[in-house]
Amino acid sequence: MKTIFTRSVIFDMDGVITNTMPDHYRCWHAIFLKHGLPATRLQVYLREGQKGIESVYEIFAEHGKKITTAEAEQILKEKEHLFKKIVKQKFIIGARSLLKSLAHQGFRLSLVTGTSRHELHKILPDDIYNLFTVTITGSDVRRGKPHPEPYLTCLKKLKAKKDDVVVIENAPFGILSAKRAGLRCLALQTSLPKKYLKKADNVFRSIKDLKRNINFVKPST
Repeated sequence: MKTIFTRSVIFDMDGVITNTMPDHYRCWHAIFLKHGLPATRLQVYLREGQKGIESVYEIFAEHGKKITTAEAEQILKEKEHLFKKIVKQKFIIGARSLLKSLAHQGFRLSLVTGTSRHELHKILPDDIYNLFTVTITGSDVRRGKPHPEPYLTCLKKLKAKKDDVVVIENAPFGILSAKRAGLRCLALQTSLPKKYLKKADNVFRSIKDLKRNINFVKPST
């Protein structure tokens, strides 16, 4: 078992705490199809954590199509409206017990997600949301993942040193964001296989696998 000394643990949400990536994909697929684009699951999953408007521009570009700002904003609005209609509170196996265990041990927990703040409270129940010292959403930053701004913003609000923080992610853009912010990052294969997660410091098949192999310990000083 590997020991990681840390005072704070920062969690991504979709695919790490909540099992909502299938819902995100269903919505993106339906909305893009409505506009004549057959977006694939991989296209969506590889962009997890990115600001939604950037995903719209990039997926249109990958299909060789141009789009105006107004059209992109309308597509994102349609996607977010559909997501709010279909999303249900579903959790990654082991996520809630890990969060509560770490909180009970005195670790400071934070959340960094590309999800909009207005969607957050529908997805996370109060008993989970209230475990976080800091929450940074896609609504709180100008540049989303893979830019380091989301994690740097969280670090600033935590008033924490980089060596006192570890991140748990499950997507390439989230891992890049954390590493570009100079943070240690553990990855879960909940959405994508290991080959897409290699920039993380360690990769685990599941939360159970992570708990079996990682011992979080608070430094004595």
